[in-house]
Amino acid sequence: MTSSFVDLAGTRLHYRIDGERTAPALVLSNSLGTDLSMWDPQIPDLAQRFHVIRYDTRGHGESAVTPGPYTIEQLARDVLGLMDALGVERAHFCGLSLGGMTGMWLGAKQGYRIDRLVLSNTSARIPNAAAYDTRIDNVRASGMSAVAPAVIERWFTPYFIASHPADVARTRGMLERCPAAGYIAACCAVRDMDQREDVKSITRPTLVIAGTHDVPTPPSEARFLVDAVAGARYIELPASHLSNIEAAPLFTAALMDFLYA
Repeated sequence: MTSSFVDLAGTRLHYRIDGERTAPALVLSNSLGTDLSMWDPQIPDLAQRFHVIRYDTRGHGESAVTPGPYTIEQLARDVLGLMDALGVERAHFCGLSLGGMTGMWLGAKQGYRIDRLVLSNTSARIPNAAAYDTRIDNVRASGMSAVAPAVIERWFTPYFIASHPADVARTRGMLERCPAAGYIAACCAVRDMDQREDVKSITRPTLVIAGTHDVPTPPSEARFLVDAVAGARYIELPASHLSNIEAAPLFTAALMDFLYA
């Protein structure tokens, strides 16, 4: 495992590499409010087959918190800058939630840089965008701890919260450590995004992963993507929003099967 930083035009990104550099490249992109450690459940399996590149989205984790608001295009261009800095011409891409929105832009606008695309627990447009204004106001007034309880309840099912307290506590810690200014700036990117037309131009092989109990990006949003992207595959997991954690073995198996299909 290699952990380092890359200086791009306008920001400094923290990234981590697992697996052999001669293996096919796979970029993992985190959700709003998390960091690259959200992918820890997948790494043992993925690193055996892929050159895994995961990074902290701008404003998250150890990456720089630049002035907001951010845009999805800006976050996607960070990925291209990271790939360029690492000498990676093409890669598979898997993004969850905000990471999936980043992947949509890459697939639609820079598809020649993407081999296979995985869009998980995400949406081309957030159904209730106005709710982000309230969340932004709460974080601005009281910090990340003010929204953490409600966010955790949307990220996981009640059963998972009750039966996996260590995983939930670890994820909540990740959320509460997220820089408030970076979180607010990224909330703006999610709130203002509308990629419903753009995704129709994606031609890369695409897998859409939904969570049966996902509230922020319900299965109906995933089905829209499947209908919009020609030839896209669909899988629904028994989980809420962070399906890669709540249904980790099933998520990893689906990802591996698709990337080797």
